[in-house]
Amino acid sequence: MTIPGVDTTLPIARELPAPGSYLCGLTHDGEFFWHSDQAAGEIYALDPATGAVVRTLSCRRVRADLTVGGGALCQVGGRPKRILLIDPTSGEVLDSREVRPPSGRLCGVETSGVMMWMGLRGPSVVQLRDVETMTVRREFAVPGTPSGLTVAGDVVIYADFEAALLRAVDGRDGRLLGEALVDGRPVGLTWDGALVWYADFAGRRLAAVRLPDLLATEAFLGERVGQRGADRPAPGSAT
Repeated sequence: MTIPGVDTTLPIARELPAPGSYLCGLTHDGEFFWHSDQAAGEIYALDPATGAVVRTLSCRRVRADLTVGGGALCQVGGRPKRILLIDPTSGEVLDSREVRPPSGRLCGVETSGVMMWMGLRGPSVVQLRDVETMTVRREFAVPGTPSGLTVAGDVVIYADFEAALLRAVDGRDGRLLGEALVDGRPVGLTWDGALVWYADFAGRRLAAVRLPDLLATEAFLGERVGQRGADRPAPGSAT
């Protein structure tokens, strides 16, 4: 799948090997990268310098992205999908949070204090929910099909696996701030304070791009929209 007018591919700033074959979630807790793999049914703590596995936790219910908050790993898992709260030392499931209405739509998650950002598909929306109650506090429709999601300040970045790109939106109003292709097929996303990292499903690796490079594409968004409109035949015209 290609997106008309999107021809910028973000340069890779860094990359690390992934330990598994069915890449899902990715997050950063200030010390380690945490990465989940659905086929292996495991969550790994990875050395951010080398990608070496420093801890392995069993989690047979891995389904999609993960984040960290309140001292626990927050893994999208189960059927229907919910948030599993996992002890990062023992791997014990401490609790779970139902995401209503129950479904398989949830793909991307990132905690922000007492709130959690979520990316859902079918229809595609980004939501801000209360961590404790899972009550929706904010929601806006977004283009494409979200997979992983992360946050850098007021900027929400989400991956689109099918289109092989990243999009950035304003977390206050949903305004599109940038969109660009990436090398591979992005799933889980995280922001380490310097780079945006994505789990590349196709390449079986973790790859990083620079947020300013993604946001620099905003200048071309209006031009792309205009071009898409120009390419669309007028109502009633012959095709």
